[in-house]
Amino acid sequence: MTRNILVEEFKQIPLEKQKLEIVERKGLGHPDSICDAIFDRVSVELSKEYLKKFGMIMHHNADKSLLVAGEVETRFGGGEVKQPMLLIFGDRATKEVEGTKIPVEDIAIRAAKSWIKENLRFVDPEKHMRYQVEFKPGSAALTDIFKRKVLSANDTSAAVGYAPMTWTEQLVLKTERYLNSPEFKKEFPETGEDVKVMGVRKNDELHLTVGVAFVDRFVESEDDYFRKKEEILERLYAFVKGNSFLKKIKLNLNTLDVRGRGVGGTYLTVLGTSADGADSGQVGRGNRPNGVIPLNRHTGSEAAAGKNPVSHVGKIYNLLTHRIANEIYSQVSGLDEVYVWIVSQIGKSIDDPAIAVARVITKPGTQIENIREQIAEVVDAELEHIDKFCMKLAEGKIPIC
Repeated sequence: MTRNILVEEFKQIPLEKQKLEIVERKGLGHPDSICDAIFDRVSVELSKEYLKKFGMIMHHNADKSLLVAGEVETRFGGGEVKQPMLLIFGDRATKEVEGTKIPVEDIAIRAAKSWIKENLRFVDPEKHMRYQVEFKPGSAALTDIFKRKVLSANDTSAAVGYAPMTWTEQLVLKTERYLNSPEFKKEFPETGEDVKVMGVRKNDELHLTVGVAFVDRFVESEDDYFRKKEEILERLYAFVKGNSFLKKIKLNLNTLDVRGRGVGGTYLTVLGTSADGADSGQVGRGNRPNGVIPLNRHTGSEAAAGKNPVSHVGKIYNLLTHRIANEIYSQVSGLDEVYVWIVSQIGKSIDDPAIAVARVITKPGTQIENIREQIAEVVDAELEHIDKFCMKLAEGKIPIC
């Protein structure tokens, strides 16, 4: 197979050498991140059941889904849940094949409850969450794709990935993971899983704004809240400073807080996530497939989470472009940055996209003509083994957010 692969030099200053960089990370318990994680788990569990029953993954997509915030009353010392959250499962799923039925609703709800138990310490999936499953059968044309010998792209779409991550991107990611690590939660149980980190680098100065939902049962009073907040801020500053080579670091935590306003002047939740009574969540509004929201980078519009892993290019190419970019960066010397675009054409085999483009920023002294063929070979090899990549997606072995 001769694939349409284009390799060209990208005339741009590498991001780490640019004056301004903005990076965001929505943490584990952010409503959008909850949606991405749960509905991708649903896809994984459906894929397992389809493989078990039919030996192949059938048509499904769980990416049109929503987490509706509940209602709570926060109080120092512990509030109460007045109305549970609502998790709405949307889009398409195959429920029957030649008389064999698949309990799609049960699988979806079971997958959601399992993820909640594993990741949200204070959310009881039986008591604090309601479930509404709205999966419908797919269209005849899209369902027929799964009956063909070689799976075809189910959409005409485009995706882009890049490598490497800048140290700012890596630090923003590390900071959220540190705040949500078991070790940190053991020391500071008052911190919920709903964490957001916004990083702004201006030249050699880094400013991090961090939001952490506090769990009200661990906070006795307004004074106790601000005392705990200072302790966390001090610990967080030490972590950031120890993981950054920049000396100019500004760090702010829960900047909406105002002393003297009681509960209204603090960031309190009952369950450790703002979804318990403030913010709703939606698939696709969270992190990109490499774990951050990089505002300086080229990004696509597709949500990877919840889509089926064998024909939906909105998922496959979203993750594959990042993988290919990383492989090019690690295998080909003389590169500062790599960007990879893949464009699909509906009905065309997923291993033979309409075009795959690698645009690279070379280091001084590196000539694009000397490495063009090597880069193209990396792209071609990754597309050649796309079936193995898709199976890893189906098994949940590749993180999507």
